[in-house]
Amino acid sequence: MTDLSQIVKAYDVRGVVPTQWDETLAELFGAAFAEITGADAIVTGHDMRPSSPGLSRAFARGAAGRGADVTEIGLCSTDELYFASGALGLPGAMFTASHNPARYNGIKMCRAGAAPVGQDTGLAEIRALVERWSDEGAPEPVAASGSVTQRDVLGDYAAHLRGLVDLSGIRPLKVVVDAGNGMGGHTVPTVFEGLPLELDAMYFELDGSFPNHEANPLDPKNIVDLQARVRERGADLGLAFDGDADRCFVVDENGDPVSPSAITALVAARELAKHPGGTVIHNLITSWSVPEVVKENGGAPVRTRVGHSFIKEEMAKTGAIFGGEHSAHYYFRDFWNADTGMLAAMHVLAALGGQQGPLSQLVAQYDRYAASGEINSTVDDQTGRLAAIKAAYQGRDGVTLDELDGLTITADDWWFNVRASNTEPLLRLNVEARDRATADRVRDEALGIIRA
Repeated sequence: MTDLSQIVKAYDVRGVVPTQWDETLAELFGAAFAEITGADAIVTGHDMRPSSPGLSRAFARGAAGRGADVTEIGLCSTDELYFASGALGLPGAMFTASHNPARYNGIKMCRAGAAPVGQDTGLAEIRALVERWSDEGAPEPVAASGSVTQRDVLGDYAAHLRGLVDLSGIRPLKVVVDAGNGMGGHTVPTVFEGLPLELDAMYFELDGSFPNHEANPLDPKNIVDLQARVRERGADLGLAFDGDADRCFVVDENGDPVSPSAITALVAARELAKHPGGTVIHNLITSWSVPEVVKENGGAPVRTRVGHSFIKEEMAKTGAIFGGEHSAHYYFRDFWNADTGMLAAMHVLAALGGQQGPLSQLVAQYDRYAASGEINSTVDDQTGRLAAIKAAYQGRDGVTLDELDGLTITADDWWFNVRASNTEPLLRLNVEARDRATADRVRDEALGIIRA
């Protein structure tokens, strides 16, 4: 029996092409997506990976074979696909493996209005149907197949974002952008066109082999070039996008990374100024500073687990105005509750350009604690290592445990979270404390158990 457990993750499809999945499976996924959503029309898009156009076309064939009309928007960022899903009112599928190496590809799926498709919202049913069809043979096409047409929505996407954050009146800023040969190289020029920004473009050539560095700015080695360029050019800030450009990382005028938690807090304060008393979602790995800033600005913070489908569900349930994650995913009610790194970047540009001080000074008020950043450890037995950590801390005075997502251990002056990766054989550790010495001590103790 076909087993897709290696590629169907908690909230997307992700695997190596063609060894783990290929265009034949992509066509079945398209048919199953149309069947499970009951859609008579869908929208698709893809990134710049060499395998993406073929996989996307195969998915479209599968969906059209079930009677769905397919609108292909072609090359796009993931948040541009979410825009199309929201603006057109159609379920959507984005072909990307985000920050993973070139041999990977995947599908991020959503219902109309960019509503998430995860394990509990349709993905399990799609997987089951694909597995059945793989074993028994694909279903016969319906009597009237759907059409496949192309549409360019990049200009509409840019106009929508610029309507949400007005940058026309900011002071001129010099900004370095590292697109990592990913889809930021496609979207940034159109979004930034005509604004008071001097753009220094790095690695804007679309190239799914990632010749300069992996398009994963969460790994410090992948922003070294950006940091050097910001210092060399005397820029006001630097922006780095991941491969599908749904995440944005920020470095200040000194080339120092700005914590995604600080960006979450900054954007939350700006959104709360527009929507007083609003709810703001933050995942359990964001800094203590995020709920503090939300409360200080009259908002209601809600803590949730990691992952875009979970955040979007909570956004819809609570009517939240904004949500942020430690991984630099930022979600906006004004963007169909979907994540868009570009809109978060525009908020940073607006905040910086609306006053005279440097970015380091602006974000200092939002960056209050010492953090380890995310530390990955390759482990064979994720469950066993988590159990060992739980045993080591359970029952300690002044320490609480919760298992909302992985394992979170909290004391008066520190906390840490350990959780298993959904896509790789890793445990991810995040530590925060009121001072650097405590953060380092807690980090070393936790790593000692994880890597034992």
